[in-house]
Formats: sequence, structure tokens, C-alpha cells
Amino acid sequence: MTTEDRPRTASAPFVKYVIDAAYDEMFDEEGRSRAHYDPLYQRVLDLTQEELRSRQQAADQSILHQGITFTVYGRSEGTERIFPFDLLPRIITAGEWATIERGLKQRITALNLFLQDIYHEQRILKDKIVPPELIFTSQHFRREMRGLRVRRERYVSVCGTDLIRMPGGEFVVLEDNLRVPSGVSYMLANRQVTKLVFPQLFSNYGVRPVENYGMELLATLQYLAPESRPDPTIVVLTPGVYNSAYFEHAFLARQMGLELVEGRDLVVHDNVVYMRTTQGLRRVDVIYRRIDDDFIDPLAFRHDSMLGVAGLFNAYRAGNVALANAVGTGVADDKAFYYYVPHIIKYDLDEDPILNNVETYILTDDRQRAHVLANLDKLVVKAVGESGGYGMLIGPHSTVDQREEFRRRISVHPRNYIAQPTVMLSRAPCFVSGDVESRHVDLRPYILYGEEVTIVPGGLTRVALQRGSLVVNSSQGGGSKDTWVLEE
Repeated sequence: MTTEDRPRTASAPFVKYVIDAAYDEMFDEEGRSRAHYDPLYQRVLDLTQEELRSRQQAADQSILHQGITFTVYGRSEGTERIFPFDLLPRIITAGEWATIERGLKQRITALNLFLQDIYHEQRILKDKIVPPELIFTSQHFRREMRGLRVRRERYVSVCGTDLIRMPGGEFVVLEDNLRVPSGVSYMLANRQVTKLVFPQLFSNYGVRPVENYGMELLATLQYLAPESRPDPTIVVLTPGVYNSAYFEHAFLARQMGLELVEGRDLVVHDNVVYMRTTQGLRRVDVIYRRIDDDFIDPLAFRHDSMLGVAGLFNAYRAGNVALANAVGTGVADDKAFYYYVPHIIKYDLDEDPILNNVETYILTDDRQRAHVLANLDKLVVKAVGESGGYGMLIGPHSTVDQREEFRRRISVHPRNYIAQPTVMLSRAPCFVSGDVESRHVDLRPYILYGEEVTIVPGGLTRVALQRGSLVVNSSQGGGSKDTWVLEE
């Protein structure tokens, strides 16, 4: 049903707006704007389409001048692109955010306890809460971490957890990103741009700030420093300018006032890490790394890596440098492991999950695998080691050949895949080609775990800008918008 049937939303520029079975962030089932969206809705109605276009152009110019980009690999038309930004913010009430915040704090606490356990006592495996073979066959489980005490027992200091809103309005967890979660720079940049194009509306709304993220991240990294180093040197380690998230690496280093370094800028002597400077070598105490485990040290992991630092893992093992996040955290964001997170919360915290998971099928289970293979046209299949929207089969939008190919892959390597129902992500209003249309969105809040858990109110709302698409990743045609969490 379209809003042409609904008098509250039929006015320009909403004439093409679609309300269907998905939860709509702005409108209720009757087509009325929700109370917390009403000032934004009225403001959009007050503006002409030309004024909206002008504001979108101003936003795009601001993004261009800031150099906010992302990289798409394998495209003949070029890789570096301006990050698509949608004009209209997504708004979350204080009550909704309170639930999200409690759920995320619970989740990151349980995941840290789990990682501490599997690299030491392994009680959770002995008690058969999680199958041992799931852990030991994960490509992200690092046997080198067995028995190694990480600083402050913080395995995951920086986390980005993807949430979606179900048709009934409930937020659920789609996946956890525990290795090198990206996108927080876009969250911060989106706020700057939105305040530029809607200054009065923003000030009237009572939006909780996100600008302190850089200082909160810095405090988290400082908490990891050895106690013998009261004035620690902290660096951001990047793979370099050709990495898809290099803009973010540079952005965050500037925000925190830290040096942005590549592997060639660091050297290890006697299990101590040093940074090369014009004044000579300077000891490094904490590394916020944006390099995957495989590439961080060619002596310990991939020998052909040109990105890491030879000897870094030995320095880490000796306790002379802290890494955020810890080596080996990826085992807890393996998509097959996701199925067990509610059980881990119950086991470690003796609590029911505040934020539920999406229903998930584990394909190493014969009965679940048979069900999935019989219903590939209705389900979403994901490769456990892929991200960015790659390695997926979206059943309702797939061809017979694509389903047969995934049937073959699952049959050969069931451990490498999970399946989920086709979840209808919520929709939010987006300014598209001169009109306001509904598009599917998700939400990635960013969680920091230093002395305590800190969550900047909001996060990155990612948008599937192509009509009907459920894939929000920028590499697959997605964009983003500002996320407003309201004060009480």
C-alpha cells in the first residue's frame, strides 16, 4: 500500500512513499507520523523540493570537501567514491535507546568473558554450551593466544554490533563485529553534515551528542597501557592509503591526536615496540590496529605480509605492548558462532538476552541443513567468513542457478555457511531523486570497553539506497544517514 491512500503522508514530496509489512521509522500503520518524528515530518513538508535538493547538494559538497570516501574493489569505473549520504536523519527515542544500551553492554561483557575462557580454562566447551569443533575449526581461533593474559582482560575494546528492527518494532542483533569494526568516522561526519543542513531543527530536537567518541576511544586505549607507563605512547596502525577504510584511520588518528603509522614505521627490539621518528626511536605502548590478525606479524602469522611488524606478537606476548582489539577475537564474530551468543549470555551472566538474535540455522546439523536445502528460495544464506554483503544468497531474489551453486557449496562445506529467514529490515524516509521514499535501514552502534562500557548515543544508520534492496553495505550500493538519539 502506498501513502497515496493516506492523507497525512500524501503531500509532496511523499507521494511515492511506500508503507508495507516492514516497520516504518517515521509513520505508524495508519500513515500518521510518529510523535518523535512529527517535527521532522512537518519541516520536510514546509520545504519545497528545490529547497530539499539544495540542502542535499550542500551536504554532498561538505562530504566532498571533507574527503569522506570509501573504496570499492574490482570495479572498472574506479575504486574511490564519495560516501553516499541521505539528508533525513533517523530518530530513536530515549526509551528505545535505553534498551539498546543495556543489551549491548550485556552482550560485550559476555563476549569478553567467553574469549577469556576459551583461551584459558575452556569451561564453556567442557560444559558443552558451545561445540568445541565450532571453535577449533574457526579460521579466527588463534592457538598462539592459549594461556596469554591480555591487558586488563579486555579482548574486545572496540565493537560495532549491527542491529535491525523487526516488523513489530523490536530491535534484534544481526551480527557482531569484533575484529576491526569500521564506519564510526561516517557516524561522526554525518553529524557534522546534518547540523550544517538542518541547524535549527537539530537544536530544537534535543539530540544527544556523538562528538566525544574520539576522546572516549582515546580513554579506552589509555586504559590498556601498562601501569609502568603513566604517559603512554599510543598509535593507530593502518595498512596504508590503499585500504578501503584509510579515510577512517586518518580521521580517528586526528580526532585523538595520535600518530597514524604503517608497519614500516614500527620496529621491535628486545620484545619492545618502537616508532621511528625524526628524533629517533620512541617506545610504543598501545596500538589501535586496523589490520587483521593474519597480517599483523609476518613472523607469527602470514609470512608474506608486508603490512605488519616483525616481532610484534612476541612483544605482545611479553606484555610490553597492548593491542586493541586483542589477537584472536574474530572467533567470536564467526557467523556460525553467533547462534550461540544467547546461550553464552545465560551461561556467563545468568541473564536472559536483552537483545535477541535473528533465528539462525547451523548447517553442520543434519536436520537444519536439510530444511535449509529444501527452502533456499525463502532463506538468506551467508558465508561465515565474509563481510560487506559478499558471499550471500538472498533466496527470494535469487535465480535457480544461484541456488544450485549454493546447494553445492553447502553440501561440500556446511561449516562455512549459516542460513536465516529473509528478515524485513525497517524502513526510514530518504530523499531520493527529488522525492522522499522509504528505504530499508539497519543500525551499527559503536561500543567501547575500557574501564567500563561506553556507548556513544546513536551509531551509523546504513541505508539500502536501491529500491527494494535489503543490502545496506556501501560496497553494494548502500549509503548512510545521521542517527539522532533524543534526550529524555
